[in-house]
Amino acid sequence: MIRFLVGKLAYLIPTFIGITVVAFSFVRLLPGDPVLLMAGERGITPERHAQLTAQLGYDRPVVVQYLDFVMGLFQGDFGTSLATRRPVLGEFFALFPATVELGLCAVILATIIGIPLGVFAAIKRGSVFDQVSMGAALVGYSMPIFWWGLLLIIFFSGMLGWTPVSGRIDLLYFFPNGTGFMLIDSLMSGQSGAFTSALRHLILPSVVLATIPMAVIARQSRSAMLEVLSEDYVRTARAKGMSPFRVVGIHALRNALIPVITTIGLQIGVVMAGAILTETIFSWPGIGKWMIDSISRRDYPSVQGGLLLMAGVVMIVNLLVDLLYGVINPRIRHS
Repeated sequence: MIRFLVGKLAYLIPTFIGITVVAFSFVRLLPGDPVLLMAGERGITPERHAQLTAQLGYDRPVVVQYLDFVMGLFQGDFGTSLATRRPVLGEFFALFPATVELGLCAVILATIIGIPLGVFAAIKRGSVFDQVSMGAALVGYSMPIFWWGLLLIIFFSGMLGWTPVSGRIDLLYFFPNGTGFMLIDSLMSGQSGAFTSALRHLILPSVVLATIPMAVIARQSRSAMLEVLSEDYVRTARAKGMSPFRVVGIHALRNALIPVITTIGLQIGVVMAGAILTETIFSWPGIGKWMIDSISRRDYPSVQGGLLLMAGVVMIVNLLVDLLYGVINPRIRHS
């Protein structure tokens, strides 16, 4: 197991280096001058522009800027935002709980719906339920997030008035932001209706963000279950007269979940990427909206640090999934 872990960690080193290059290069490929954007409509004299450029270090060669960026990372310094003058790391962790809350709800929703949907579709292979559910999964996978989100807002918020349009909770409620997770903080506040308000704000963004992972998990669950149901030990269990629930729920499902677990782990990256659009559509104050705002302001440190930190979260989650996969299936550790 230790050798398996060391092997996985070795892959993270070149991945981390590649991410630093991408994060550093991304904003510099975009048109626009961060110094001019900092000045805004007031404008700036050429002398002051040159002074600020030198002060921020943007007059130095790109290679030197990149090396300074990497050296700062080793010291735990992700830079200071050009817009807010606050440390990027502090801003990230202040907004990160909102994204985690949204992402976890989306993954949980996608899992509790996607796995049963795929399992029943495999059991009823070729039936109307199988065709309709897998067709719906294909539509969900192909649906653009921004279009789907706006459609749900128009229908459920605009026409029916069931859910709020944006934000995490009604402005009527105010309480200390203890954990950063609005569901937990609203529940601990003891204010009547606060938890319900936070839950209503979370429903639509979670559904939008869960749509693509739900479709992927459902299709993967169906494929894995079909493969397992054709195995000899499943046929033997049926021949022994075991109940269908015991055959499917104990013998088949346990083995079919192995590739599904990996799929769920890989969807974390999809959720993090989808959160950028979802948070923008619903004005959800998380990392995604913060990144979009930072890109529009050409806030180099925020974009660099944000990309790197988000990629680090995805890498850690995928590493944990690989380790869990190795625990569940010992053959993987020796491959």
